[in-house]
Amino acid sequence: MVLAGRASAHAALGDPRRLHVADHLALGDHTVAELAELTGMAGNLLAHHLDVLETAGLIERRTSEGDHRRRYVSLRWDRLPLGLHAPEWGTGGLLFVCTHNSARSQFAAALWTGRTGQQAESAGSQPSAEVHPKAVRVAAEFGIDISTAEPSGYGQLRMSPDLVVSVCDRARESGLPRAGSHLHWSVPDPVSVGTLGAFRAAFSEIADRVEHLAATTEGQP
Repeated sequence: MVLAGRASAHAALGDPRRLHVADHLALGDHTVAELAELTGMAGNLLAHHLDVLETAGLIERRTSEGDHRRRYVSLRWDRLPLGLHAPEWGTGGLLFVCTHNSARSQFAAALWTGRTGQQAESAGSQPSAEVHPKAVRVAAEFGIDISTAEPSGYGQLRMSPDLVVSVCDRARESGLPRAGSHLHWSVPDPVSVGTLGAFRAAFSEIADRVEHLAATTEGQP
């Protein structure tokens, strides 16, 4: 980050209310309404602080692919000049979910296992018949083998998850499996676009988020 960008980021996070917002976005995405509830800020005040953070390049906002009235706020943690207070989660199982369990959640579970050596499950609220062939191809390009993976539903889970990470707006909005903690990553659906570029973009974003989650939580008991 160039000097001017670092100065802008520091200035944006110099207000404790904006730092509070960033803390809540440390590992997952939230809607504006959720941030208002979490921070106790009124809508107009929160909107102002989100605008400041966005101008500094520290957040981005995406319209939900499920309920288009919702917008998810994501933290650009790669642009942060300092660490944040990340929420803790327990030592139980980790579950990644999306609607069809055919691409994004398969990427996430395989990447988590490859990064940490710990097993993670993936599942879908409406599982497809197979993992998407382009997901298999793109994962292989990055050295990840999901060729034998099979989509499964929530009723087929082998463990009781301590943390559920939704990588799909529709899955998050349709109801998630019960868990001690939940995180949301608003990753665009590559299947709806259908291009290899879209699958590569989804894989890359999920890989970055998995790395950040693993690095942030490595010191937790």
